[in-house]
Amino acid sequence: MIGNQTPQLIGEDPNWLEAQEHVSRLAPLDRPCLIIGERGTGKELIGERMHFLSRRWDGPFVKVNCAALSEQLLDSELFGHERGAFTGATERRLGRFELADGGTLFLDEIATASMQVQEKLLRVVEYGEFQRLGGEKVLSTNVRVVAATNVDLPSKAASGEFRADLLDRLAFDVVTLPPLRARAADISLLADFFARRMAREMAEDFPGFAPSAIAAMEAHAWPGNVRELRNFAQRITYRALTEHQTDPVQFDPDALDPFASPWRPAASLSDAPTKVSETPAATATPPPVLDISFEDQTRLFETSLIDIALSTFEGHQGKAADALGLSYHQFRGLLKKHGYGKGAGKPRPEEKRAPIRSM
Repeated sequence: MIGNQTPQLIGEDPNWLEAQEHVSRLAPLDRPCLIIGERGTGKELIGERMHFLSRRWDGPFVKVNCAALSEQLLDSELFGHERGAFTGATERRLGRFELADGGTLFLDEIATASMQVQEKLLRVVEYGEFQRLGGEKVLSTNVRVVAATNVDLPSKAASGEFRADLLDRLAFDVVTLPPLRARAADISLLADFFARRMAREMAEDFPGFAPSAIAAMEAHAWPGNVRELRNFAQRITYRALTEHQTDPVQFDPDALDPFASPWRPAASLSDAPTKVSETPAATATPPPVLDISFEDQTRLFETSLIDIALSTFEGHQGKAADALGLSYHQFRGLLKKHGYGKGAGKPRPEEKRAPIRSM
């Protein structure tokens, strides 16, 4: 994102586009709102989009991660403090509500805020008034609050872990983001985008992903959602490029877990050193398992065989077909069936030998 521009959001899946449409309808209304979604689904990006599509677009967009701060520090971060309010407070400090005046305050992981902080949030959301920590003067601010969380806030409110009145104020409307597993149509698009970024950073050509790699990525559940896919796509790309591979990048199941190693420490270590050979088999990292349908298993198997054959015979389709015991027309039919030669993963001439640039 550069200057006052909406952040780049990638995706064409109907579930994702529906969420974007929801944001576009809600953004112009100057009301607090909630963004709900699993980790890695892009809640912060959606918060930025909400701001830049609103009438506050030219005001400040200020972010606070509520989970990263203790109760006292979060109170000070949000509302500021006066000199001497606590040990180490040697001067007055403006809080984020003051810094975000006229703009939007994005509160990430709102569910982790303490009850005391929630009480102060309720007042500032309701009346636009607050006091600095250690201060007596009532201050005013004009801020739109956009909060985000990955937990079920109504359940938290029902159990007394979150203020029901604050939830009522924040939930003027709620945008719920789909997880990546519900955006299958976007997986190859996102993986291709992240991989090309990695290749540009390395000043290398990106040879694209093998169709079997795309099939495997589309079949994986991605519990970490887009963030996990980004790390994986860039990880296998940099590994392939540092090995000077020129063939399309293959799916590497070992790269799903960067900690995977035969010498990985056990989950709990005793005082005495443990030899690797004595580590119980149960503590070893199991290979990733793809929980996928028969149709996806078949597609993975067929594309893997095609990729191996084409790689072995340097792209010669006739020889690849012979090696697989297929006629040329049968082999061509399989290539067409699995989309070889089109879609995400094709090298783009304009990206040849791109220079390194900051992201």
